[in-house]
Parts: sequence; C-alpha cells; structure tokens
Amino acid sequence: MTRHVFEEQLDLLHRNLMAMGTLVEEAIHKAIKSLIEKDSKLAEQVIVGDSKINELEQEIEAGCFQLIALQQPVGSDLRRLGTMLKLVTDLERMGDHAVSISKTTRRLMSESFPKQVARIPEMADHVKAMVRDSLNAYIAKDKQLAEEVAARDDVVDKFYASMFHELINEMSSQNQTISQGMQLLLVAQYLERIADHVTNICEWVIYMTTGKMADLNK
Repeated sequence: MTRHVFEEQLDLLHRNLMAMGTLVEEAIHKAIKSLIEKDSKLAEQVIVGDSKINELEQEIEAGCFQLIALQQPVGSDLRRLGTMLKLVTDLERMGDHAVSISKTTRRLMSESFPKQVARIPEMADHVKAMVRDSLNAYIAKDKQLAEEVAARDDVVDKFYASMFHELINEMSSQNQTISQGMQLLLVAQYLERIADHVTNICEWVIYMTTGKMADLNK
C-alpha cells in the first residue's frame, strides 16, 4: 500500500468518525428533548437510530485493523489509528446512554415532572458542548483544548451532585415521587457518564499528540 492510498483510507476513517460523533451529539440532544417534551416518537428515533452509530463503530474498527495489518504503521500513524479505535468505543457507549434516556422517556410519559427536571437540559447542554469540543480537539490535535474540555467534567459532576441531593430530598418528603425520582436520577447519571467518556477521549487526544498517557479522570 502506497503512502497516498494509506492517507486516503485514513481520511475516510476520520470522516466516518466525525459522522459518528455528529450522530451521537444529535442522539443526546433528541433524547433529552424527548424526555422534557414527553415526545415518544422522538425517543423512538433515538432508539432506532442507534443502529447506525453501531454500524459506524464496526466499520471504523474494521478499517483501522485493516490499515494496521497492511501498513504496519509506527509512531504518529499508529497512535492515530489507536486513538480512533478508542474514540469509537467511547462514542458508541455515549450513544447507548442516549438510548437509555429515551427509554426513560417512554416510562415517564404520563408523569408530571418536579421542578428539578429543569436542571437536566442545562446539564445536557454542557455535556453536548464537551462532546463537540473533544472532537474538535481531536481534529486539531490540540492538547490544550483536550485538557480544558476534560476539566469541565467537574461542572457536570456538580450538576449531578446537586440533582442527587434535591431529588433525594423530594423523594424523602413525598413517597409517591420515589419511582419517578429514581428514573430522573438515572438520566442525570447517564449524562454524567457521557461526560466521563468525553474525558476518556481527551486523554487519547493527548496520547495521539504527545505519545504519553494522561490521567484526566480524577
């Protein structure tokens, strides 16, 4: 395989990875929108659409392994392919969390939400921005941006802690809200886990650019 062909195939993998990232960000947006607006059709779109995210993961993985086998890359080329393999795994899991949120929408269609649910869209907006910016860091090979995005995970953790305490207090004072409160806590937890996957991506961006692993999940 010539270097030109290798670069072309690497570029195709890169474009597929960006398409996957866009689908994941859209899935998170639609999942939260379906929950807040109690839109079962939108929730179903997220659930059905997850198959495309899974397909892209498999295509990118297969392409990476093929290039590794045929080209036997070293140095920065190998790091880039290894980073792609890690990124698609994290992106696929983010998509799974969006599906889980959409399934929660189906379970809560007939519920009247407490005031704490208003915090969820704000938390989700922060998480979506982290997803987008982590991929921008990957595109630009920007170590500093990756570190900055990972640091924003602390804000998501604070959102989760705040919602946890508020919903626990709500459930303690009104027993009839326990089932609903637990479902909303799971939604907040799914968003918190998505942010953790973003931090993983940032760690791999740093590895790709420097050759050194960083522990940003602290």
